[in-house]
Amino acid sequence: MAGGNQVSIVFEDILFLKIFRAFRMAIQPTKLIITSAALSLICLSGWIMDFSKTVAVVRDSNNKIILTELQVYTTHKDTRAGIERLRESGQRSGVFRILWGSAASNFKNAVNFVYMHNVLGVVSCISSFFKSLEWALKYHYIYCAVFFIIVLAVMSAAGGAICRIAALQNAQGEKPGMTEAIRFSTKRFKSLFAAPLVPVFIILVIGMLIFITGLLGNIPLVGEIIIGLGMPVVLFAGTIIAVVLIGAFAGFNLMFPAVAYDGSDSFDSISRSFSYVYARPWRMLLYTSVAAIYGSICYTFVRVVAFLALSVARAFLQIVIWTDNSSGQVNKLDAIWPRPTPINFYDSAAVSASTTPEKISAALIYFFVLVIIGLVVSFIISFYFSANTIIYSLLRNKVDNTAIDDVYTYHNEKDTEADIPEPIKDNKQSKSDSEPED
Repeated sequence: MAGGNQVSIVFEDILFLKIFRAFRMAIQPTKLIITSAALSLICLSGWIMDFSKTVAVVRDSNNKIILTELQVYTTHKDTRAGIERLRESGQRSGVFRILWGSAASNFKNAVNFVYMHNVLGVVSCISSFFKSLEWALKYHYIYCAVFFIIVLAVMSAAGGAICRIAALQNAQGEKPGMTEAIRFSTKRFKSLFAAPLVPVFIILVIGMLIFITGLLGNIPLVGEIIIGLGMPVVLFAGTIIAVVLIGAFAGFNLMFPAVAYDGSDSFDSISRSFSYVYARPWRMLLYTSVAAIYGSICYTFVRVVAFLALSVARAFLQIVIWTDNSSGQVNKLDAIWPRPTPINFYDSAAVSASTTPEKISAALIYFFVLVIIGLVVSFIISFYFSANTIIYSLLRNKVDNTAIDDVYTYHNEKDTEADIPEPIKDNKQSKSDSEPED
């Protein structure tokens, strides 16, 4: 009996090994299709919104962008004056295009630094990415607000579907279809969409107490006293905001899985994610670290497979394409499809297409290479949601002692009304009805 208890305890301690299921879950075609569709919709939305062309840029004679507002913001001290001078040029581009280029460059550099074991370089790339977001929020806040709502809506639907599939796989070994997963995320869309916004709303409401105290501080003579007397309220509000910020930052990964696993509404998913983070912070850190390390290894593997696929396909083409391009300077294939590298799958700067057919071919090749890149990115997102769904089930098991295979289902759920007994008739009425008429 004692031996069985010891085995049970040891098994509970190694439940985190379930995280290693995430790769098999993430690589599932259904999830990759859902994620790829979500990414395509987000990119299409950004491309459409870029018709506004609100970012000041400078182009060279070949119409290539050589200077942007973002570069001025990150390199000049007097950023506002530098951006105003740049806007005098009259040349414009879209916010999404600039952010896309910056994110792609930072991501590529970060991957390169990881392979070089340069931690400071990775941190610098992450800092540069957030700096670009800061620029966008500061100078193009309307665009960012609209685009954020679109991204949140799309990722709520896609993330909810992926987490639902992962929850059923992890709990019951089921593999629900795409239609069932999307139907679930559609039904729970309000909860999924509102969950990340509720902490922001709470912070803004509590922050109003600090704002009001600050406004009253502007009153002559008595403003200083009001601030002094109001310090307990300000400090209390600041503490609550700090607690909510920490809980939202650390528990954000658990909000969608809470909806997928338990069918929670937005407030319940936030409550669960906050409670699990604060109840088991070190266990949460352990699970997240294991998932991050394992995810990095899986990403490297998927990236190597994608690189080999591109390299092998191009190598076989290179064997049979021996003619030069129209200028006669380089091989035709080299002109329209630069050789991929492990770091850069497609080097657009190396394209030397000159004629219209070559440009069309280069554009088509670039599109299909982007599809491969998109699948790699889709795997990252799919792994993120799948791993965090597993982490949620493990934390729920530890904190609430809920079995991992206990998952919300609604197959037999019907809108039924409680059986209401018929009203008892009035005694007099019953008696009169029973008496014969004269």
